[in-house]
Amino acid sequence: MKYKILNLYACLGGNRYKWDEVADIEVTAVELDTEAARLYHERFPNDKVIVADAHQYLLGHYKEFDFIWTSPPCPTHSRARYWGFGINGKNPIYPDLTLYEEIILLSTHFKGKYCVENVIPYYEPLIAAQERGRHLYWCNFSLPNIISNRSDAGLVNESIIGNLSKYHDFDFTKYKGTQRLLKMARNLVDYEAGRTILERALNVQRQSTDTQAKLF
Repeated sequence: MKYKILNLYACLGGNRYKWDEVADIEVTAVELDTEAARLYHERFPNDKVIVADAHQYLLGHYKEFDFIWTSPPCPTHSRARYWGFGINGKNPIYPDLTLYEEIILLSTHFKGKYCVENVIPYYEPLIAAQERGRHLYWCNFSLPNIISNRSDAGLVNESIIGNLSKYHDFDFTKYKGTQRLLKMARNLVDYEAGRTILERALNVQRQSTDTQAKLF
């Protein structure tokens, strides 16, 4: 069976990197940054890459897929934003509730499996999520307690692109767009976590050799 997957806010495809090892998949990726979309397509040439607003694309196309992964922008929710603005006397900003709009849409209307990923916010989440590492995941399936054995300890505040490139197996210096390179590198999802989550969503069991997967 070929699974149709929608990968929203695809960026450079950190979450998607190991998905081909899980199942036979057909991926549609949506990314607004044209340079990031170009590099994503270079990295995953068999994926359909669309340069568009992921939030609006989801609303118009969610019925077409078996599994949806979405990672809405996280800066307005992050604890770093709170520490850097609210408590230091600078003007706060509204959290971008796009995140919760997508959670509500998927949880009430989508018939497939989904995963919404974001940072642990500075406030109590408005909708309960599954916390793993430094991230929250809103899914309609249960995640294992450990979704990756790869530690990013020491890389959270990493300023050396080479170290981040090695961790994510991607040369970030290829990116020539307008986003801050370090921000993109730090925000990329651990590919092992992305693989584990897709396995759980599709009910696929990894072989002990870690080279194949099979359906239950």
